[in-house]
Amino acid sequence: MSTRGASPPSAANPLTAAAARFRDGLAAVVGASPPGLVLLAVSGGADSMAMLTLAVAAALSGGIAVATVDHRLRAAAADEAAMVADHCARIGIPHATLCPDAPIAGASVQAQARTARYALLADHARAIGAVAIATAHHVDDQAETFLMRAARGSGLAGLAGVRERSVIADAVVVRPLLDWRRAELRAIVRRGDIPFVDDPSNRDPAHDRTRFRQLLDRNEWLGPAQIARSAAALAEADADLAAIVDWLWTTRARSTATGIDLDIADLPRELCRRLARRAVMTVRDRMGLTDPAFSHATNIEPLLDALMQRKRASQSGVVVAPRASQWRFSPAPPRRGH
Repeated sequence: MSTRGASPPSAANPLTAAAARFRDGLAAVVGASPPGLVLLAVSGGADSMAMLTLAVAAALSGGIAVATVDHRLRAAAADEAAMVADHCARIGIPHATLCPDAPIAGASVQAQARTARYALLADHARAIGAVAIATAHHVDDQAETFLMRAARGSGLAGLAGVRERSVIADAVVVRPLLDWRRAELRAIVRRGDIPFVDDPSNRDPAHDRTRFRQLLDRNEWLGPAQIARSAAALAEADADLAAIVDWLWTTRARSTATGIDLDIADLPRELCRRLARRAVMTVRDRMGLTDPAFSHATNIEPLLDALMQRKRASQSGVVVAPRASQWRFSPAPPRRGH
């Protein structure tokens, strides 16, 4: 079923042009045209409801399905999920409400919620045979992310922001709206009289993202589109460096019975950083360590500082010994009991 009327589409219809733009963008990030079955992550906010409206208007031949995640952190979340489900029923789109098995509590609630959300979406995508999960991240989200990470002192990978395509929880996640503005998406739902909700947490200054959103709103000279373009340029540079690291790994990393020997001769710090991180993760994987003590976001600068000074150091259960132009990564010995 389509949100368009019975009359034939025409270029004069703003939704027709917007739907064509969305269709092309989705095909580009999925890497296929038609893209196949895509699972839309729809929270009920204006951005994701606009994405759903565009997908329906685009009449995607591969089909779409919708999922809403209720983390059970707010009483109103169940009503919001029900609103999305009702709207999907009216337009003939399959919908599922996904809830985590265990409540989210403790520190870093937002980070835990994100991990749980993508795990639920990935499981559902696999269950229905979806080729990708689409989220409604847009230009303004990208600008906010860039500023947040810059304020935290992030490096190249962090400043590259939200990627058009990534793999999370072993599922392909695409963001077909990364060149759309928030105002464009809100106009789509308002013109189409599409129901949506405004999450009150988006106005809570306790959250970093809210503060940076307000900063952008108050300062027009901080152009979100320009900031997003910078993030895109950094993402391209980050991808190029990742390709170089892949090549260096095949030529300079040697697997041993106890770990990894890494030749870092004449390499700049950034490449050493990336290779060292990969070596630590490889050794930890061999040790069967699945705890969150080490991730792509873990700070390894103290480890690099020590190694550059040819000092033995350790990181997250892995000991690293510098020997001439080589760094040897191996499991740290077990700690002795007292």
